[in-house]
Amino acid sequence: MSDRRARMIEDRYLRDSAKALVEADLEHLKTGLSQRGLTERAFDKVREGAVDIYEEAVEVAEDNKGALAALIAAVVVWFARNPILSLLGLGEEPDDAAAERDEAEER
Repeated sequence: MSDRRARMIEDRYLRDSAKALVEADLEHLKTGLSQRGLTERAFDKVREGAVDIYEEAVEVAEDNKGALAALIAAVVVWFARNPILSLLGLGEEPDDAAAERDEAEER
């Protein structure tokens, strides 16, 4: 047998093996999709990603407790700024008082 013929037979076996692998992969994919739909698979991936992000956030929070406490305190102060400023006498005047003052200035 010539080298060319032996090479052709070897290439044909490789081609047939590759084709069999592709067909087996397609069959496996079809079986998997029939058992669990594409939507369910996508939902599972999203859920796994969310769990990973949550675990990372918990780890970062545990490593940076002081920064987290400062951030929470800043948010609380921001939402409570108007009552705090009014207690210190630095807050805005109520709308009624401002309206009366404007009327008095116009006269």
